[in-house]
Amino acid sequence: MNQPLVHAINVHKSFHGNEVLKGIDLDVEAGEVVCLLGPSGSGKTTFLRCINQLETIQGGRIYVDGELAGYTERNGKLYRLNDKQIAAQRREIGMVFQRFNLFPHMTAWENVIEAPVKVKGVSKEEAGKRADELLARVGLEDRADHYPAQLSGGQQQRVAIARALVTNPALILADEPTGALDSKTTADVVETFVRLNRE
Repeated sequence: MNQPLVHAINVHKSFHGNEVLKGIDLDVEAGEVVCLLGPSGSGKTTFLRCINQLETIQGGRIYVDGELAGYTERNGKLYRLNDKQIAAQRREIGMVFQRFNLFPHMTAWENVIEAPVKVKGVSKEEAGKRADELLARVGLEDRADHYPAQLSGGQQQRVAIARALVTNPALILADEPTGALDSKTTADVVETFVRLNRE
């Protein structure tokens, strides 16, 4: 039987004695869109960061695409992977942040090609073709040569979505991707996610 794309079992995470994640279980199937809702400080961002191994869990297990995240298991014991192995796992996950996190000194196109060229070793020409395709899919083909400061908040977020998609990740995590946007722009960004998931 195939495992879900994300399979979290009894996940615990504390900061300075404050338990933020208290035994979280979650399954997300491939192609499924799941929204985590809750008040500020309830652990939504922490949980996403744990899935992407930007935070280390202190109990439980998280599997992404059938692979145990951050650890290897031998004889029932968990052993932490090294930084290089964790980075390799993280390459299969796209991340979209609330504040866009675009490189300000790079154009939209350059922001999108950065990961495939620098992290995955894809040629600039091949990454550029993929960037052109993705920027067109998010409606920004005419803004490819613009810097983040020359783009609206919604346009910056759509660049961030294209950047998250460019490496063909198994999973995309979006941490409050519309939190910094007005209601109309929020609707546009949500529609972009829905359309891209459908495609």
